[in-house]
Amino acid sequence: MRSRSNVLETAILGLLSSAPLHGYELRKRLNLLLGSFRAFSYGTLYPALKSLVARGLIETVEPDPEALPRATARAGATSAAGRPSSGTKPLTGRRGRIVYRLTADGKEHLQTTLASSGPAAWEDESFDVRFALFAQTDAETRLRILEGRRTRLTERLEAVRESAARTRERLDEYTLELQRHGLEQVEREVRWLDGLITTERDRASSRDKTAGTHDVPAPRNKERG
Repeated sequence: MRSRSNVLETAILGLLSSAPLHGYELRKRLNLLLGSFRAFSYGTLYPALKSLVARGLIETVEPDPEALPRATARAGATSAAGRPSSGTKPLTGRRGRIVYRLTADGKEHLQTTLASSGPAAWEDESFDVRFALFAQTDAETRLRILEGRRTRLTERLEAVRESAARTRERLDEYTLELQRHGLEQVEREVRWLDGLITTERDRASSRDKTAGTHDVPAPRNKERG
């Protein structure tokens, strides 16, 4: 349960690193980020936001209409025009939408999380979130996570194949079909990961070559006597 909470918190911090957002907009973006198969409810999101505020990783703010997404700015427009600002009081708008912003501690926490590449980063619960935040992750960490995910899936694939070989004669046609479908899904993801890993390695090789070229001093022109 705690692992799922950590995944949600990482996704929230990752989204808020781009711009302040209110809860409704956050929920929409989380659904886009993670896909409808993993949609979060308000009952899950708001306790996570409350926890992040209590720990000082995010804060509620009076938004800058120019900096906020259009939907968020519209939500607070009536309130901002109808009542003078009270400094630190969070803007809730017509529908009580509080705007959240990443704090300095939140940015540091997010950077630490995105720099980690242990087994938790490539497990089923968290891999999709970490992958969605790859644009904010350094190249070396991206590669380690992709390789770890591929290793884990390859191990799983071998275990399922061995199990299928042992039980094939005892299973009915529908169970066998379901088993085959599961194998194909894992095989497809392994191929996808192979392509991503190749791309990351090629990029790293290109960066190394470029850096090596810059390190070579330019030849000096010989002075004429």
